[in-house]
Amino acid sequence: MLRGLYTATAGMITQQRRHDTATQNIVNMNTTGYKQVNSVSRSFPEMLITLVGGDANLPTKRLGKLNTGVFAEESLSMNLQGAIMESGQKSDFAISSNLAVNDPQTGQPVPFDGSGKFVRADGTVIYQPQAYFTVRDAEGNTRYTRDGHFEVTGTGQLLSSTGSQVVDNNGQPVVLTGSVDQFKVDEQGRLVNAETGAPTGVTLGISVIDQPNQLVRQGDGNFSLSDQNGATARMMAAGDNVQIRQGYLEGSNVDASQATVDMNAAFRAYEANQKVVQFYDRSLDKAVNEVGRV
Repeated sequence: MLRGLYTATAGMITQQRRHDTATQNIVNMNTTGYKQVNSVSRSFPEMLITLVGGDANLPTKRLGKLNTGVFAEESLSMNLQGAIMESGQKSDFAISSNLAVNDPQTGQPVPFDGSGKFVRADGTVIYQPQAYFTVRDAEGNTRYTRDGHFEVTGTGQLLSSTGSQVVDNNGQPVVLTGSVDQFKVDEQGRLVNAETGAPTGVTLGISVIDQPNQLVRQGDGNFSLSDQNGATARMMAAGDNVQIRQGYLEGSNVDASQATVDMNAAFRAYEANQKVVQFYDRSLDKAVNEVGRV
C-alpha cells in the first residue's frame, strides 16, 4: 500500500514542476527575447516483482515489472526564432537567424524540425546553431542574450537592459563617440555613420552557439555556456544566415495556447494524484483505527 502512496506523491511533485514551468512561460509571453521552457518527465526504473512463499523450499514466482513513479528530469529551452516587432528606437536590435549545417555523415544539409533539432536513425541528435548578442556582466562573465533592448549611457557605453556591457566582435565594450542617432547598424552588425555612411570599425559581438541546448539560464534573459559536452561559441562569420535589424525587437517564442493547455493538464493530473493520496490515507486510517481494534 505504501508503494502506491509514494508513487502518487512523486506524481504530485512532478505535476507541480510542470505547472510551474507552464506558468513561467505564460508570465513571460511579452518578455523580449524570452525562450520557452518545456519540462521533461521520466519514470523511475522498473522493479521486478516476485511472489515469495513462506516455505524456503518453495520456488519464487515472477509476477512482472512494476513502475514506481515519475520525476521531472529537466527543463529544456526552445531556442527558436521569436516574432520580430518594430520598436522605432535606434538602440533596439533584433537577431533574425536561420543557420544551416551539414550532416558530417552524409554531407547534406540537416533538415531540422520545428523544435530546432534533427534525430538520426542511430539516435544521435543534432541541434540547429543559434546566434546571440554577447554581453559582459558586472563580474566580468560572458553572457549571451536575445534581448536587444539596449541603452546608451552618458559616456557612450552600450548596455543591455540588465546593465551588462555589450561587447564587439573583439570582446571589447561597445562605446559610441556620439549620440545613438548618428549611427546605423547594418545587417552584419557593423556600425556606420548615419550621415556619411563611413564605417566606424566597430561590429556588434554576435556569438553563434553550435549547441544551444548546452546554454544555462542565468536569469533576466541571459545565458551562460556549459562546455562540458564540447559546446563552443564563435563570432558570426560573413557566410552565416544571420541578420541584425536596428529599430526592432524579438518577442518571446512562447506558444500561448500550448502553454495554457500544459498548465491545465498539469493541474488536473496533480488533482488526480492528490485524490489517490487521500484514498490511501483513508485506507491506512481504517487499517490502524478500525481493523486494529478487532
